[in-house]
Amino acid sequence: MNLKEIFAKQFFRQPEFVVRAHGRVNLIGEHTDYNDGFVLPCAIDFYTDVALHRTDNTQVSVYAVDYDAFDEFDLRETISQSEKQWANYVRGVVWAFQHKGFDLKHGFQLAIHGNVPQGAGLSSSAALEVAIGKAIAQAFDLPINHADVAQIGQFAENEFVGCKCGIMDQLTSACGETDCAVLIDCRSLETQAIELPKNLSVMIVHSHVQRGLVGSEYNTRRQQCEMAAKHFGVEALRDVSLAEFDAGKAGLDAVAAKRARYIIQENQRTLDAAHALKNNDIKTLSRLMAESHIGMRDEFEITHPAVDVLVDLIGEIIGERGGVRMTGGGFGGCVVALLPHDLVDDVKAHLAQHYHAKTGLQEEVFVCTAHSGVAVL
Repeated sequence: MNLKEIFAKQFFRQPEFVVRAHGRVNLIGEHTDYNDGFVLPCAIDFYTDVALHRTDNTQVSVYAVDYDAFDEFDLRETISQSEKQWANYVRGVVWAFQHKGFDLKHGFQLAIHGNVPQGAGLSSSAALEVAIGKAIAQAFDLPINHADVAQIGQFAENEFVGCKCGIMDQLTSACGETDCAVLIDCRSLETQAIELPKNLSVMIVHSHVQRGLVGSEYNTRRQQCEMAAKHFGVEALRDVSLAEFDAGKAGLDAVAAKRARYIIQENQRTLDAAHALKNNDIKTLSRLMAESHIGMRDEFEITHPAVDVLVDLIGEIIGERGGVRMTGGGFGGCVVALLPHDLVDDVKAHLAQHYHAKTGLQEEVFVCTAHSGVAVL
């Protein structure tokens, strides 16, 4: 059954429309987004679909297909947290619209279905937030663009769900470009499409180390970065060069200094990687992605031993013909590789032979293409 049929079965009528938003993978630029820096992600094949029909009351009724679960709340009442984690993303986006001054006069019925792997660092939550945000904007004919939808999704996750994520995930899901990575300036929200070389595949490998952001080390890293920015008297680490860091780091907490150094270098690596991609300079891209992973492992300390094994195994096959690094918030999740099409099968075979033997875990490999942003189907 497709989502329209499921909607009709649950709510006894057809939805007015269906919206689709994709998950994302970040090629380089990790934890730089909340430091007002640069990131280089692309939207991927995995998606979340939201079907909507307006009602003539103020009730919001939500059916999550993948959990076979319902949630209901009333727009006239203060929207509170649900015990169901998935429902908080829906409630959070509706709450964010209200908080931003949008008067949602009518209730609506929603059905949600997605296939973004959860806990993998591929932005299942952002895809859900962006799909719901776009659906609400469409239903109420609100004067907002895709970047606005992304910001509402981020606001919901920061202030309602309680994870202090940056803007990258939502903005990529909202504003992705077909066959392109998107260089995002997380301060101005300017985006620049960078065409991916046609001879390269985007491979995502799930380590099957499960991870969670809310209440984890993620918010701690953000606090450490803010502490470092305050030390240098700037708004964000985006504003500190490596020379300024080396000259002024005395007196900064040693751990915060280590975190800051990684962010400052990762920002530059991201700009350099975009330039390398543009010029099809895969050797430079390979080096930058390797340096990024080492920085995440040793300075930002967000990788996991099994993820490090994955990166090493893939690197053994692709060498300088492609790049590989951990992607996402960290502490498990996925590895991303850009590699020639003709090496995909070799990498899969190498992982099948060695990853489980070294870690006791089973990898899951996805070969993806870059997709466009959120849209009404």
